[in-house]
Amino acid sequence: MTPPGTWRLSVAPMIAWTDRHCRFFHRLITRRTRLYTEMITTGALLHGDVAAHLDFDPVEHPVALQLGGSEPADLAACAKLGERCGYDEINLNCGCPSERVQRGAFGACLMAEPELVADGLKAMQDAVSIPVTVKHRIGIDRVESYDFVRDFVGTVAERAGVQIFIVHARNAWLQGLSPKENRDIPPLRHDVVHRLKRDFPRLTIVVNGGITNAEQISAQLAQVDGVMIGRAAYHDPWGMVEWDARWLGAPARELDRLQVERAMVDYMQAQQRLGVPWPHIARHMLGLRHGQPGARHWRRVWSDHRLKDESPAALHALAHRSHERRIDAEETA
Repeated sequence: MTPPGTWRLSVAPMIAWTDRHCRFFHRLITRRTRLYTEMITTGALLHGDVAAHLDFDPVEHPVALQLGGSEPADLAACAKLGERCGYDEINLNCGCPSERVQRGAFGACLMAEPELVADGLKAMQDAVSIPVTVKHRIGIDRVESYDFVRDFVGTVAERAGVQIFIVHARNAWLQGLSPKENRDIPPLRHDVVHRLKRDFPRLTIVVNGGITNAEQISAQLAQVDGVMIGRAAYHDPWGMVEWDARWLGAPARELDRLQVERAMVDYMQAQQRLGVPWPHIARHMLGLRHGQPGARHWRRVWSDHRLKDESPAALHALAHRSHERRIDAEETA
């Protein structure tokens, strides 16, 4: 049995997607999967509104804060903020390939400086009592030598004492590809991550990248300690409904999409009273009926900007009337 709080299954940090509202939604479907924030830069925390960046609902546990930065003192200060706010883990981003991130001298370009990464991680570990982890690629640019990522992991583990490595199984091309292209064009090489686990058996190695369904999750868990899912979890969130019972040691529970949608309506109405427009939240649940009859029409109602002044409860009723009419039309066609 795998207790809550391990790295066996997690949802990847995704900029502009995995905000607190998305995480609340995911937690309605899976209770034990580890969730991650979007990457938050040290500058945003040290010079911005900490509460706006770090507040979250207690139901999100286990939840990790992902930081972007390279200065050890700044990382340590931000790790302290994360621990103070109640996060279960602090993760350092060494995988983002965007030019904006590179200009800040962090993200995937840090893989070329493993000693600096180790210094930052060590500073964070010295500052907090919760786990400190790192997420990185298997290489940068077109350097596909296994030695590169092996030496990166070895240096960081030895110098910083970090035990948990989340490895995106693609290189990050720092020039010539957009962040979106970097998620698809560099070839997937899961075997490199498997080899890391064989070479570092005492480390926790989590694989990320290109894993979309239960069969692939099971195959990866036979090779490594954990699997992190990104876009597949966002676009087809109902796929997570079996994760707790199948892989995380939780008892099976009765749950349907309508229950989840109703809970989200209640949440949106509560957030609306706090000044949060409900469309900012509803966008995260548009994949709830992925692959189901009438899903397109249901999704169209929830994403119609012309209805933004209606209440979430009214949208819920309208979406279901549209959804049921479409299903009836398909059945009688």
